[in-house]
Amino acid sequence: MMGEYHRYTVRKLIFIVGCTISMFLVMGFALTIGSSNISFVEVYQTIFNHFFNPDAVNPDYDWAIFTIRMPRVLGGLIAGMSLGVAGAAMQSMMKNPLADPYTTGISSGASFGATLALGLGITFAGIGGSLGLVLFAFVFSLVPAAVIILVSSMRSTSAATMILAGIAVMYLFNACTTLIKLGLSDSSLSAVFQWSAGDLSSVTWTGCEIMACFTVVGTLILIMMSKKLNILITGDKNATALGLDAHKLRLILLVLISLMAASVVCFTGIIGFIGLVSPHIIRMFLGSDNRYLIPASAAFGAVLLMVSDLIARVIIAPTFLPVGVITSFIGGPIFLYLLIKQRKSVW
Repeated sequence: MMGEYHRYTVRKLIFIVGCTISMFLVMGFALTIGSSNISFVEVYQTIFNHFFNPDAVNPDYDWAIFTIRMPRVLGGLIAGMSLGVAGAAMQSMMKNPLADPYTTGISSGASFGATLALGLGITFAGIGGSLGLVLFAFVFSLVPAAVIILVSSMRSTSAATMILAGIAVMYLFNACTTLIKLGLSDSSLSAVFQWSAGDLSSVTWTGCEIMACFTVVGTLILIMMSKKLNILITGDKNATALGLDAHKLRLILLVLISLMAASVVCFTGIIGFIGLVSPHIIRMFLGSDNRYLIPASAAFGAVLLMVSDLIARVIIAPTFLPVGVITSFIGGPIFLYLLIKQRKSVW
């Protein structure tokens, strides 16, 4: 019995390791795309020399990789991880495969806050720049989260009702964002539109650092809370019987997920389907145990977003498409296929 459980655990760990290796392979290939012809091996040689052997660095390759290409690729990796983890946690929390920061309105709230900062130049308590953008996005991302918490506190509220409440708030924020866009100048509207479509081209090293802080800390916290998430999947009554305050746990999770989503949205815009599709695919292979689901969703979400960005960069080169368009084209059919093919519950 123990041997069978050990093999079961090893298979899951091998799958996670495979996703992680794929993540770094895709990252290396993405760094080869650009005006300078740099091979896959030269990419990793340059990265190694940059940190450990500066005397052997090719300055042209180093500049192309670390100044031009790395912020975009690393931003996609971090954003994909954050969205994958947030989607996995939210789906487990609500016991609903349709839940993610996008469908529950959290991304739309963050988008509205970021549009205020970008389009109208409004600062948060006198704080401008990247930090002010994150704060604006976070504050407004809490509004859909608060609505979901309010709805979840009502009696006989199903997970579907909470999702629908989030969708209702999402439409309200989308309408408000559209109203703001109507009053912007042509230059501001162009910048906001490109951002709202989901775009990685404007991600900087500062943006990567801020996203990485929220993503790494949030992912570690969610991994530590994975056992509590597993209990929450069994239902509120069982969770209460086991000494877990389900309402308080949801509150903590929603605040944490909102912060992770806001940190991504304010730098990359709205990127849909990563948080929705990634955990669903991983759940088909690994099941719903969040001890394995969360780290695997992080790696797979990063792979999916970086592959989508690769397609966006090469499909009509030298023109770039917004990555949000590609994720929707890829994620929509994949998710529809999964819904049709998956006939039994994965919970």
